Amino acid sequence: MTISNRTPPQGPRSTATTARMPSPRNRGQTVDQNGARSRPLAVRDDSPTISEASFSRGPRIVVNPVLAFPTPDMPKERTVEHDPTTSGGRLTANRPTGKDRSGDRAARRGAVALSEEPTRSEYLVFGSPQLLAPEIEEVLETLRSAWIGTGPRVARFEQEFREYLGAEHTVAVNSCTAALHLSMVAVGLQPGDEVIVPAMTFASTANAVIHAGGRPVLADVDPRTMCLTPEEITLRLTERTRAVIPVHFAGRPCEIKAIVEIARQNQVAVIEDCAHAIETLVDGQHAGTFGDFGAFSFYVTKNIVTGEGGMVTTASVDQADRIKRLALHGLSADAWKRFSDEGFRHYEVVEPGFKYNMTDLHAALGLHQLDRVEANLRRRREIWRRYDDAFFELPVFLPPPEQDGTCHARHLYTLLIDVERLARKRDDVLVALHRDNIGTGVHYRALHLHPYYRNTFGYGRGDFPGAEWVSERTLSLPLSPKLTDEDVDDVIAAVTRATRGGNP
Repeated sequence: MTISNRTPPQGPRSTATTARMPSPRNRGQTVDQNGARSRPLAVRDDSPTISEASFSRGPRIVVNPVLAFPTPDMPKERTVEHDPTTSGGRLTANRPTGKDRSGDRAARRGAVALSEEPTRSEYLVFGSPQLLAPEIEEVLETLRSAWIGTGPRVARFEQEFREYLGAEHTVAVNSCTAALHLSMVAVGLQPGDEVIVPAMTFASTANAVIHAGGRPVLADVDPRTMCLTPEEITLRLTERTRAVIPVHFAGRPCEIKAIVEIARQNQVAVIEDCAHAIETLVDGQHAGTFGDFGAFSFYVTKNIVTGEGGMVTTASVDQADRIKRLALHGLSADAWKRFSDEGFRHYEVVEPGFKYNMTDLHAALGLHQLDRVEANLRRRREIWRRYDDAFFELPVFLPPPEQDGTCHARHLYTLLIDVERLARKRDDVLVALHRDNIGTGVHYRALHLHPYYRNTFGYGRGDFPGAEWVSERTLSLPLSPKLTDEDVDDVIAAVTRATRGGNP
């Protein structure tokens, strides 16, 4: 496999003390799996540059860590400057050399120009879900039935999702965070037990470990795939390791077969974080069915939407039964069984559980979303191809192509801004897109850059250079099947305008 200038070059491993991240000098070269570079590819950049006069200072804003929505602090009639606390520093090895940009002080401060006319008149909300008549009617029918708690629609959703995945057992819960937490509890974590977690993921992956009594041990990711690697897992294994949580990032499958093999050899549980990976396949098998548990998300931005919701998958009937109990206070029978037409049944508290059950109102949305999951994937592929074609020559790194034998769920389209070539930070591009009425997401700031994980576990900048490199460059674009062709045109136009200041 070769990697062209369209995709990020192979990044560093956190264990290499002399690792260097991709720089402008190697952009345009192809890189094979062994890191050997071939003759540089010609990269054409005839776009105009942005002059110092194009920038102006203004009030600071704080960018939402996941979604970029309009806020009262971001008035459209004024220019804005990003808050430097949201973007972090850059790696020393990645600083551009050659041309002195010291004169462009405004650009270096990250000030963003406000265009006279935005690309579109209405704000395009990032991750806005597609909600159609069938699920709306199903919600109304649920309300009319007066059974809005956990009941027959939850049971039906569990069954249909289980059949879609080819899983042995499924338990519906109220979030992917709940699914991760319950899986951790089922593993039987004890104080001091360690769980390996990628540094590039949402906070809930690590927080679930903490709430279950364990210690998250962060590991670096491959900056091309943004996924945890088998090599990193091997480096982090200790006598205290009880589990590993690989994240199928953005819908791209991680090296799950190799990860499971390492885990089995070391008697470590595997909990697959499938929040992005409903449609993800490896050799025809669904993500979430390789490890001991799978945790899925049906949050409002996900590929199947229930508003709030999640699912646990497992091959163990005993673990499925226990997770079902834990999700509803540790009761021996849920409300649907206690009050069904089979007659009243007393419950018993078997163990202290949680309030994590899904309701029929939420399942009513998911049932019809599941019916359209493959059609929606096809639409996201169409949008993905348009983005790839449109952004090929911009100062960005595109997502790597789908690996052979896999299906990418296409949950997130994550551009990596070539900040050295563009001479602007990612947040500058984000704010420029906001000014053009295009909502975006940042997935994610690396966990070790957040104060809690720094202060509690002693992590610091430089510990995970692959995750940091992604963290400072990643920008997710709208990808909902709800998007019209005109919406996609607007995203392309706005991204092109926001990145036209790059230097070749």
